[in-house]
Amino acid sequence: MNRILIVEDNIGMRNVLEKTLRMKGYDVFSVGTGENAVRLFASDMFDLVITDLRLPKMDGLEVLKKIKKISSTTIVIIMTAYGTIENAIEAMKLGAYDYILKPFSLEEIEIKVEKALSQQRIADENLILKEEIKSRFGRIIGKGQKMQKIYKFINKVAGRPTPVLILGESGTGKELVAREIHERSSRRDFSFVAVNCAVLAEGVLESELFGHEKGSFTGAHAQKKGRFEIADKGTLFLDEIGDLPLNTQVKLLRFLQEKSFERVGGTTTLKVDVRIIAATNKDLKEAIKKNIFREDLFYRLNVITLTLPPLRERREDISDLIDYFWNRYTKELHKDVLISPEVKDILYSYDWPGNIRELENAIERIIVLSEDEVVNIDDLPMELRERGADLYSKALSDIGFAERVEHLERDIIKQALEECSYNQVKTSEKLKMKRGTLQYKMKKYKLYCRKFSTNHSSSA
Repeated sequence: MNRILIVEDNIGMRNVLEKTLRMKGYDVFSVGTGENAVRLFASDMFDLVITDLRLPKMDGLEVLKKIKKISSTTIVIIMTAYGTIENAIEAMKLGAYDYILKPFSLEEIEIKVEKALSQQRIADENLILKEEIKSRFGRIIGKGQKMQKIYKFINKVAGRPTPVLILGESGTGKELVAREIHERSSRRDFSFVAVNCAVLAEGVLESELFGHEKGSFTGAHAQKKGRFEIADKGTLFLDEIGDLPLNTQVKLLRFLQEKSFERVGGTTTLKVDVRIIAATNKDLKEAIKKNIFREDLFYRLNVITLTLPPLRERREDISDLIDYFWNRYTKELHKDVLISPEVKDILYSYDWPGNIRELENAIERIIVLSEDEVVNIDDLPMELRERGADLYSKALSDIGFAERVEHLERDIIKQALEECSYNQVKTSEKLKMKRGTLQYKMKKYKLYCRKFSTNHSSSA
């Protein structure tokens, strides 16, 4: 929810503006003097300030100057009468976003506010995107040492036609890695076709992979191309390869050896240029011992092997993943929900046996069920509350240097803010930190002051 500060000495005008903007869904606070506006602005965060130009003692220009000195990125709209339009233009030169001439319609101020906040959101999103890019490799998120090794591996194998076998627990992002290999290869302009070998019955799977001829079985009313043909010149990703039936394994082995196959019920040999990337969460060597996976197929697939680490072994990346999924689902679900530092600590500390997929699903569920502006510990599912709290102290000892520094920085800033009653000017001085840097860190670590979280107004 965007937070707006109104500075207007006319109580009637102030109340109308406050009521109007509140009805539009904004969190509104209003004051009657420039002095109170600057005092309040120094101790809390506002996305937008609407100030009258003519105010007793400290006028709107002085309010603008002081606000911009405290926070150069805050949007300020000036209200002015026609006779002071030259001063309004001066305000624009001093950094005001826009001005509006009195008398004005409520619809006019609503449009200006919406437009200003929309531009601010774009600027904030660009800032967040720049930060995310630092910790991303294509679609993959993670900046820790283990992921850096994965990125080097992807770059090395992307340009080669050799099959790749990706191993790892369920939910570790095997398909995402396969897509990134494809996108960085010369095949990027052709199809990436994914097949989950575990969800289709044996007969259906063979037809899906290799296609079938008309009349080859009951229900085959027309010829159908298989995934191999569709992926010609591109990449075929065979997920859960450990669940591939033995008969289908034989046909796959033949393709890997001869680059040819026949459709189900067909006699014509077809050749296609397809790169195979396979993935599994099973132990294929154990499957070979049980005679449910062919040893010769394993060696054909096992030319280049990549093992993805589970999320609990790359804990330094969890914070970035939380931020990514939180930003994604608050936008997709149209819910302006903040995550408290305590909740982020618990999400960070949890072992996530289902890995990235479980983390993503948990965050989506939390946001869907959230009812308040800030998600707190009591809003979490029971297993996260209990297990996460137990693991927090252990997790801190397992993280890398950079992540420890971030945790320490957040705790120091949080403590300083609390000691200064969230007065940002005093906090900046205490930490010897620029106000803009402090505000950026507060947004990054979700350190928001909630003392004005409910709607208030002041006639002071």
